[in-house]
Amino acid sequence: MEGSHKTISSAAGLALLHKVRDVCRELPESVEKVDGFGHTTFRVGDKPFVFMGEQADGVSISVKADKETQAFLLEKGPYTRTPYIGQHGWVSVSPPEGVPWEELRELIVEGYGRTAPKRLLKKLLDGGKLSSEGQG
Repeated sequence: MEGSHKTISSAAGLALLHKVRDVCRELPESVEKVDGFGHTTFRVGDKPFVFMGEQADGVSISVKADKETQAFLLEKGPYTRTPYIGQHGWVSVSPPEGVPWEELRELIVEGYGRTAPKRLLKKLLDGGKLSSEGQG
């Protein structure tokens, strides 16, 4: 989230954005929005759970996590504490190519689970896409 971001336009960035969109389409009432800083965000109830941006050095993705998950990911690497919102558990990775896609997918779904209202969590749990441990 740091620095001067532009709309995602690189082949690698667009490929990742497509994968993130596919995941978020399965999450009830998730919407995509480009914010005033040029980040592509995914939100539920106008609360973001994913930020994506692109700079000269490549694409970055930030995901809402709880503080325990954040601490684990920071120790494990290659994640970093997201500037400005890291105190709320957010983690970033740039470039994300070093992280297995399944791990990112799980973090996205868990981030949604930390952001969505209970009625949507119930809908998601009933659909089998979120484990009860992902709530927070």
